[in-house]
Amino acid sequence: MPDPVVLAFEERTYRRSELAALTDGLATELAARGVRAGRRVALMSSNRPEFVAALFAVWQLGASVVLLSPAWKRAEVAAALALTEPQHAVGDQPVLAELMPMRHLDEPITPGAPASAVTPAGDTPADDTEAVLVFSSGTTGLPKAVRHTHGSFRAAVGHWRTVLELGEGDRLQIVTPPTHILGLLNIVTVLDAGGWLRLHRRFDIDAMLRHIESDGITVEMAVAPIALAIASHPDLESFDLSSLRYLMWCATPVTVSVAEEVTRRTGVGWTTAYGASELPVLACNDLRDGPLDTVGRAAPGVRLRVVSLEDGTVLPAGETGEIQAQSESLMTGYLPAEATPAALDDGWYRTGDVGHLDDRGYLRITDRAKEMIKVRGFQVAPAEIEAVLHGHPAVSDCAVFGVPHPADGESVVAAVATNQNVPAEELISLVGDTLASYKRPTEIVFVPEIPRLPSGKVLRRVLKERHGCTSDN
Repeated sequence: MPDPVVLAFEERTYRRSELAALTDGLATELAARGVRAGRRVALMSSNRPEFVAALFAVWQLGASVVLLSPAWKRAEVAAALALTEPQHAVGDQPVLAELMPMRHLDEPITPGAPASAVTPAGDTPADDTEAVLVFSSGTTGLPKAVRHTHGSFRAAVGHWRTVLELGEGDRLQIVTPPTHILGLLNIVTVLDAGGWLRLHRRFDIDAMLRHIESDGITVEMAVAPIALAIASHPDLESFDLSSLRYLMWCATPVTVSVAEEVTRRTGVGWTTAYGASELPVLACNDLRDGPLDTVGRAAPGVRLRVVSLEDGTVLPAGETGEIQAQSESLMTGYLPAEATPAALDDGWYRTGDVGHLDDRGYLRITDRAKEMIKVRGFQVAPAEIEAVLHGHPAVSDCAVFGVPHPADGESVVAAVATNQNVPAEELISLVGDTLASYKRPTEIVFVPEIPRLPSGKVLRRVLKERHGCTSDN
């Protein structure tokens, strides 16, 4: 049976049998510690091969994984543990070890017997058993734990593999956190497809570009901060990126000017995808010529609809409302459980995103429902204003939010990070000359950087708090 190299980390590579043997060895050790079917295991780890082994080892024992972000501080970890109640812990973060007994991933793993399994996942767990709990991004308050069964997560892996057209010849690298749904989905899908994977301990733009060239990476995932780093790299043309089939923009709507700048400088095209922790793959664009201002069509096995923000009625093509989805990859529910009903509408997942479907089924996202700014009764989408500001050469990043206004309801404020001096009036005029007058910012706040989650989502709540206003949005 072929035994290809499937994983690389720093200078080390792992054949499929080696990864399976590490998984088996760690599963044996965890079983001796009491991990078994029906238990939950907290996993808080940086990007490393032992994370992959731990993930599959827990699944092999019929237990489920609670993924904790390695960026979290003690209070955040403690809250997540109280919510999910794992009985065991594995990881490489001291904060987790302070809160409960932890099997440290820096300790060596004794490999199991030479593995004959085709994949390191071992036996296939039943579809209805709990597989993983990932935390929602928490842009609007405390994050919730999203529960996926093996059936729902396997469906998501199948959808991702299909829309990306991944096969044995594909090579990806993971620079985003493995504890986020995108990082987890990429790792499992590449291994499921028989492809090759490089893990990076942390994001470094030069290392990422070098490895596209040296490893022959075929698909590169880029959340917004990564896309911005690529576009602004002064020596981008010095890297050979010709092995790439495409660049994938994930997690946030595309900033078209940034994507076009990368393509102009490298010749590599982009495609777009749309997903959520609750339903990991909603839509994906055509890999060859999909329009960048859309996130594509519904993934095979996924149904999309748009409903009125006012009364919830289903809207025809072209009309803007909340995006909803149905799929076998939908989460089982949240923890706390009482948060689940509000996320569903008669079996449809309420994304909270605002957009419309055109008559060809292409989905365009305009903004988050809770992030829409209401100015004199008009709905203002922050993303629309951000796209205009990103077109100014002095703007390196930006985020728009609303603040209370006694007469207008809300007014528009733009937080802007720049790479050179630019008058606020110039940026305000740019928006006013491009968009309707009510979308013009009343204030520009210059900031060193825009606070974002690892997924690239803007923490507007943080910007509002810094501005001196409190909001549930």
